[in-house]
Amino acid sequence: MILNMDNIINAGRSILRPGEGAVPVPADIRELLDYEATRIDNPDFISADPIQFPRRFERLQDIEITAIVSAVIAWGKRTMICRHAERILTLMDQQPYKYVMDEGYEDLDPDMNLHRTFFARHLQYLLRGLNVIYKRHESLDTFSASVQAGEAEAPAWQLVAAMQQVMSDVNGGVTYSECLPVHLEQTALKRINMALRWLVRDDGIVDMGVWKSIPKSKLYIPLDVHVGNTARGLGLLSRRSNDRRSVEMLTATLRSLRPEDPAWYDYALFGIGVQGRGRELIGKLGLDGAKG
Repeated sequence: MILNMDNIINAGRSILRPGEGAVPVPADIRELLDYEATRIDNPDFISADPIQFPRRFERLQDIEITAIVSAVIAWGKRTMICRHAERILTLMDQQPYKYVMDEGYEDLDPDMNLHRTFFARHLQYLLRGLNVIYKRHESLDTFSASVQAGEAEAPAWQLVAAMQQVMSDVNGGVTYSECLPVHLEQTALKRINMALRWLVRDDGIVDMGVWKSIPKSKLYIPLDVHVGNTARGLGLLSRRSNDRRSVEMLTATLRSLRPEDPAWYDYALFGIGVQGRGRELIGKLGLDGAKG
């Protein structure tokens, strides 16, 4: 198939209007963010997080497939996500690249439930696309390079636009938002931004840093309701929607603090928000508490 590069490149352009973007961050908030990011970004984080699954492997293709699949089902409680990611790897006989290239997924019952509203038909859709990509490219990283994701203002959106074209083509024109979001001008791409953090960040602690096609300076925060509420409570974000414009605005603010590695602060927002420390820490700073 021939990719429509105009559409792919357009998806990778920032949607921020002039004047939107970074907001000033008070010194005490920055100190809190740095402290929490350092506290959470340590090897103890791995065992309870979906990143444990791609970290099991050494071959790049196994890492990529496991990262994408684990991230795609990453909504809901982490314990459930990890349990279901383990189940999917078991279906693959713990050999994800071989499973994809041997088309083992075609033997699955499409109606088998794998995670909440994610069924085997969605996994088949995803893996058919990856099969085609791996037949034409050495890795998903080289595919990313071929569609110029690392040159884009918003690499994750450019990469997903390209992946969607491949997956839709190989699946008869069908698209499944359960695998990859389709409204790229709106979606925060939380799950794919999380997978890219795993694959790109290279500090050697939690994230794996196995990709070369995208610089970590161009990563975006994986924005969900918890991260959004925490960011608003800290005064890092004023927009109420957890959409693409919000993730671009939030990341611009965090990039002003750490331009070479803004996604590092994902650990801080997780530690403050998801671990239930938000009200306590934000309250001590005299700010409005984060909701949720």
